[in-house]
Amino acid sequence: MMVEDFRKILIRDLDRLTSEINTFDQEENLWRTDGNVTNSAGNLCLHLCGNLKYYIGAKIGNTGYERDRPAEFSLSNVPRLELIEQVKETREVVSSVLSKMDAEQLNEDFPEALFGYPMTYGFFLIHLSGHLMYHLGQINYLRRILD
Repeated sequence: MMVEDFRKILIRDLDRLTSEINTFDQEENLWRTDGNVTNSAGNLCLHLCGNLKYYIGAKIGNTGYERDRPAEFSLSNVPRLELIEQVKETREVVSSVLSKMDAEQLNEDFPEALFGYPMTYGFFLIHLSGHLMYHLGQINYLRRILD
């Protein structure tokens, strides 16, 4: 797999995230949960943006982004347009950083053993893509349940 493939998949799913956030009929439903679901679509959106801007932006691209992970889950009532802007910024960071990454780096060791074992950049990018898809699916279900 090439770096460009990772870039295309992540950009595709960030565009889907924008679409999901825009598809909520009632903006207040971005911040609601249902049943045993504890994270709102708005919080999941903030979390995905923080995650990618931190790991791809700061850790791979040295952007200097500083993450406030607790805020990703505690903020509420952030306007839809601000969420969309966050996704747009994340999309730009992901595209820019991965456009500069070369294929050889995919086989190099990622500098942190985040899961308790060493991994390559390629492995970690697969993880980040799966993480985005997982939460994107949760947002989709929340939207359909709440709207």
